[in-house]
Amino acid sequence: MCSVPPRVALAILSIFQVCSATPARSQANAAPAVQAGSLPAAQKPAYESDPHYAAALAEANKLALTEQLGAAIDDYKKANKIAGGRCALCLDRLATLQIRVGNFKDAAATAAQLVALSGTPLEKSAAETQRGQALYMEGGDKPKPAQLQAADEELKAALADYPKNVAAHFFDGMVLARMGQMDAAREQFESSIAAAKPTDPAYLRAKRFAENPALSFQKMAPSFTVTALDGSKFTLDAMGGRVVLIDFWATWCGPCNEELPQMKKIAKDFAGQPLVMISVSWDSDESKWKDFIAKNQMTWVQYRDADHELSRRFAIDAIPHYFTIDSDGVLTAEMVGSGYDVEGRLRKLLAKAKTAEPVTMVKVGGN
Repeated sequence: MCSVPPRVALAILSIFQVCSATPARSQANAAPAVQAGSLPAAQKPAYESDPHYAAALAEANKLALTEQLGAAIDDYKKANKIAGGRCALCLDRLATLQIRVGNFKDAAATAAQLVALSGTPLEKSAAETQRGQALYMEGGDKPKPAQLQAADEELKAALADYPKNVAAHFFDGMVLARMGQMDAAREQFESSIAAAKPTDPAYLRAKRFAENPALSFQKMAPSFTVTALDGSKFTLDAMGGRVVLIDFWATWCGPCNEELPQMKKIAKDFAGQPLVMISVSWDSDESKWKDFIAKNQMTWVQYRDADHELSRRFAIDAIPHYFTIDSDGVLTAEMVGSGYDVEGRLRKLLAKAKTAEPVTMVKVGGN
């Protein structure tokens, strides 16, 4: 098993990046909370001129970019304290990182502060959505009715402030499904689809959840679209009705190379069946990666994750690393290292897929 090499800089978590991670603001992202440097000089708050504030904020941004999230959280708190608790930018990024590291209770409290600071209905809606998300995620796999009720109320408030808030519709759909209100959940997912663009990361997933709201509280793989080596677009949520095998690897990884014969056998043995394979490489050298694929006749979907952005979405820190996803899009297994009977797991999932009701296939890009 190979551990992750030094990672390149990471942009602070995007607001509606993946449905199972942080879809906090979506359309409200068009008008985020007031940020440092966005106002004319005469309107800027005094704390922005404080060098201690500027230094703390810069350090927090740097730490977030290099994935030192705990330290970044501390420095965003420090910057906000220097700002007298009125730094909307600090609070927004702080809540986002608190959600990322699983501090949902703290994130809900931070988002509540941001709600109080919001100057427009759009900004308030974004903050309320973030708080609703944190309240929902705080409940974990077995949320209490009171937690779901609180999340639903916060998300409904977000929609009252900005009815086209895609993320608020989406998350409220998830909350309502958990509450057993499937018709109401379906309506929210459909509203999310209506307000979103087809290019929105959550668009296809919302379509799947609208068809079957109960899927929304299953363990789903992160939604993503990538351009494969052959130029085609691979969109996970467009794979409806097919089983998906995702393989994280690298040419320089010895255990990965030992697993290659198994991958080639799977590609051959399951040809023509409802299975899609995608290998995600950590290689930084593009030419070496391409040469290796050609030499070893790796005929399935290939993608090079040089900046580890996709790997971060799956919380990958070692390879080889496999994920199997069933025909409903549910994440069924995660395997780290070598020696697993991947083929046996796939046979069971394919048997299920063949007996399932046909689903509507969604065409995206070049697929």
